[in-house]
Amino acid sequence: MLWQLSALDAAAKIRNGEITSVELTTSCLDHIRESDGEIEAWAFIDRDLALEQASAMDGLRQKGRPMGRLHGVPVGVKDIFDTVGMPTAWGTRVHTGRMPSADAAVIDRLREAGAIVLGKTATSPLAFASPASTRNPHNTGHSPGGSSAGSAAAVSIGHVPLALGSQTNGSLIRPASYCGVYGFKPTRGMISRRGCLQTSQSLDQVGVMGRTLEDLAVLADVLKGFDPADPASYARPKPQMLKGCRTEPPVEPCFAWFDLPYNDRLSDATRAGLEEVLESLGGRVERLPAPTSFTDILDHHRAVHEYEFLENLENDPAIEPGETDDILKAILKHARTVTDDDYQQALAMLAGAEDYFTAFFNDYDAVIAPAALGEAPKMGGGTGDPVCSTIWTFAGLPSLSLPWLTGNSGLPAGVQLIGSVEEDGRLFRTAAWLERQVLGSSGQDAGA
Repeated sequence: MLWQLSALDAAAKIRNGEITSVELTTSCLDHIRESDGEIEAWAFIDRDLALEQASAMDGLRQKGRPMGRLHGVPVGVKDIFDTVGMPTAWGTRVHTGRMPSADAAVIDRLREAGAIVLGKTATSPLAFASPASTRNPHNTGHSPGGSSAGSAAAVSIGHVPLALGSQTNGSLIRPASYCGVYGFKPTRGMISRRGCLQTSQSLDQVGVMGRTLEDLAVLADVLKGFDPADPASYARPKPQMLKGCRTEPPVEPCFAWFDLPYNDRLSDATRAGLEEVLESLGGRVERLPAPTSFTDILDHHRAVHEYEFLENLENDPAIEPGETDDILKAILKHARTVTDDDYQQALAMLAGAEDYFTAFFNDYDAVIAPAALGEAPKMGGGTGDPVCSTIWTFAGLPSLSLPWLTGNSGLPAGVQLIGSVEEDGRLFRTAAWLERQVLGSSGQDAGA
């Protein structure tokens, strides 16, 4: 089935004339029609619009025009990114039918790369704590996580080879872990947030999901770039992720493992799986006590997140009492207790965390950590604790979720690999090396 192709394989076959984008897109749409009723990964799909895009990409190839790195490949887009011709409802009822007048920066980049914006994937209301209706494809009685739930589920079940997500705490790495796909949150500021729902200007970060490490890398390469409209965006050369995947480290990498303040909450299966990974590395990994500031970061992250969420969305009709559930009501109540002094102290801690890790990574290639505390919780039991991502997201560090573990009930779980700021290519190089050690595979796909 064509929908089973990786993004790089599909792009290569389209480029070489072995398949057409229309054929690939039709295969994905048919698979969605057959399987999404039980999963509910999608908030919006327009079959005719998707096939119209695919036909246009096939026409460019037939005319001998330039082709992009993801030419003709369908991609799912989390329903917080503005899209012309498609509604962007931010996962809410009150914004249903909202039609943006301009594309988000990431949509501009996808179109430039020749990708097909297949549709909008389901998200939590306002991309925050409350669950979406999406179910985990590995067991529909379990959650796919939040808030990039639809993107993770769509990639996991094979609706699309790639999807966009976002992370303000653990909204991308956690669902990637729960759904058994690769997830990547890059360095803060590497991918523009223009045209994306803003919940926290200090913490919101765009990320990607895929079924292979190299697929993640090429999508991140496509999306990266400076954008003066995003104050976090930086006008410097960006890392090269796919090149990192395909480059052998000059020496075997060195890793760190922290005794994190939440490690005692790991499930038995996750703890055992991580221990196997660490033991396979032998002397290449150093076990370290966590600085006391790591515990403080958990509180400071909450202060920044809730203060800025309220600042950005206090007047939005989606948080009026009749539109919110008990989870969001409790968060909003607490957010109103965060003082200006609390917020400023937290921002100072954020700057300190960036400085700490810049020095730390002089001695290590990556930190190994859990991507989630265990496997996905059951539906109705929340979207899972994002704590495994809090420290790294707060510091703006690039992070990967690698689908290598199995939970207590046989559901997937991820290993998280964290790298240094603006060294995302090095993180991919290290991840590809580690994948070969752990899985004994090359982790490489054809094409580029």
